[in-house]
Amino acid sequence: MRALVLLGIVGFLAQLVDGSLGMAYGVTSTTLLLAIGTNPAAASATVHLSEIGTTLASGVSHWRFGNVDWKVVRRIALPGAVGAFAGATFLSWLSTEAAEPVMAGILLALGVYILVRFTLWGTPRGNLGKPLRKRFLAPLGLVAGFVDSTGGGGWGPVGTPALLASGRIEPRKVVGSIDTSEFVIALAASLGFLIGLGSENIDFAWVGVLLLGGLVAAPIAAWLVRHVPPRVLGSLVGGVIVLTNVRTILRSDWVAAPELAQNLAYLFIALVWAAAVAFSVRAHLAQRRLDAERPAAGSREAGGSDESEPVPS
Repeated sequence: MRALVLLGIVGFLAQLVDGSLGMAYGVTSTTLLLAIGTNPAAASATVHLSEIGTTLASGVSHWRFGNVDWKVVRRIALPGAVGAFAGATFLSWLSTEAAEPVMAGILLALGVYILVRFTLWGTPRGNLGKPLRKRFLAPLGLVAGFVDSTGGGGWGPVGTPALLASGRIEPRKVVGSIDTSEFVIALAASLGFLIGLGSENIDFAWVGVLLLGGLVAAPIAAWLVRHVPPRVLGSLVGGVIVLTNVRTILRSDWVAAPELAQNLAYLFIALVWAAAVAFSVRAHLAQRRLDAERPAAGSREAGGSDESEPVPS
């Protein structure tokens, strides 16, 4: 019972982050399931089955708040579904011993990317309003879908930063469009896992609890996306993913690092993580001050110009 309650809390927090940041539900939930010894393919299958409900609820919530660009959803969802089905089939074929460090490595890479991407660069806004073309969205969806299934998460970590980096649509619409299209990816991945694994290898009680937590968080996250700074949230989430998956890799049979080396690695990561979060907070506050000063400076310039010029007779 305690494990189910904890999973419900994880589902709530993971969806809260995912709906606000456009990523990390699958990565966060799968990381936890791996940490407690779940079969990698079963962990990814559990998460994707729960995502069918959470992404549907999240998509509806984002739609109601006006956070969805339907052209982007249409162009990225189908290639993403193809990649997700292929990735699920591939992961189901791997043995548990081979899959665990492989999945942890993928999750670690995604965690590092999230941490570095949001800490150093924030969310770019150039080229706003320019169209996103199919020749960009289709390959992006295919790769993101494959990574999502094999890594237990990755649709958001691959798709969201790529769309943000383009600077062509508003950050809130990037988050809403990625979350909405993920419903199709979750369906395709779940189908691939059910074919590859069979339903007997999936704990549907865990699926239900993760789903329940995510459903509660979905509307809150759709509202928070307008208020929570993505830069800070990205740094926080990236650090959690990096720390947890480094732990999995160091304890795996592939590495089997001694306890002292593990503890030193955890300490180093914790220090880097704390510095990254502090940097993101300072950068966010500096940007807020800059944004606040711009209109004030414009008003002063306009006022000074009016006073300095002679009034025509």
